[in-house]
Amino acid sequence: MGERKHYHRGRRKPVSEKRTAMRDEDTKRTNSTGSRSKRKKKKSAGKGRLISNIVLVVAIIVFCVSGFQLYRIISGYQEGRQEYDQVREMAVTQEKAEDGEEQFQVDFDALMEINPDTVGWIRFDPEPSQINYPVVQTTDNSTYLDKTFSANDNTVGAIFVNTYNNPDFNDRNTIIYGHRMNDNSMFHDLAKYEEKSFWEENPYFYIYTPDGREITYHIYAAGVVTDTSDTYLTEFADDAAYEAFLDYTKEASEYDTGVEVTAEDTVVTLSTCTRASDEHRMVVVGVKEEEKQIEE
Repeated sequence: MGERKHYHRGRRKPVSEKRTAMRDEDTKRTNSTGSRSKRKKKKSAGKGRLISNIVLVVAIIVFCVSGFQLYRIISGYQEGRQEYDQVREMAVTQEKAEDGEEQFQVDFDALMEINPDTVGWIRFDPEPSQINYPVVQTTDNSTYLDKTFSANDNTVGAIFVNTYNNPDFNDRNTIIYGHRMNDNSMFHDLAKYEEKSFWEENPYFYIYTPDGREITYHIYAAGVVTDTSDTYLTEFADDAAYEAFLDYTKEASEYDTGVEVTAEDTVVTLSTCTRASDEHRMVVVGVKEEEKQIEE
């Protein structure tokens, strides 16, 4: 008989082994995917923490800068108030006159020693009584925006006469500027004259001059104007032009005061900024009603 051939076939793996191998492979893939997912989550979490830290640092910096700026503002207000309080204590006295009335007097010699730009003193009585300041004038209208009467750098500035006016308050329209400070100092309370009831109780202000005059001004107009309005005119071609100016100031007033003003009169315009905008100003305009020489 012929020789018998034997064929060897590869042994098949049991089904259970195949399933185990597949599970192992799935597990590897799952573990690999899970690892990548965890790495992504860690990376994302790391980025999130970094962004949060950056935002926190920026917020802290902004808070510190804002706090410092607020501190500077408050300190500036305090320094300004203290300075003007000291100036009042040094230069102002109120004594009984021969007629029994209290006489308000200013030591202009003492003021001149501190600041030779001194041209007067302004006050309201009875209110707003905090408007009680020396008045200065120099060759421009910017110096005293951020310098006090004692020439210290401070945002409260000083009360000053328009550089284009004569310093004796005898021009037809003399303009006096002052800031509206948030601590109610300087010309802040001019805004109260938007109400007629306040004007009715406080219709006068007073200016004192180095040559010994006390000038009483009767307020005849008060209201908000733009910084380019005719309220700020200081030169007039003739009486007609001046009368037109006076009519304009009356029309710009919030109310009719009934105070008469003619071309024979001189006026003083008090001006300060408003909360409305940088282009608007609150103005209070007074006509000279009386001028007298103060007895020393």
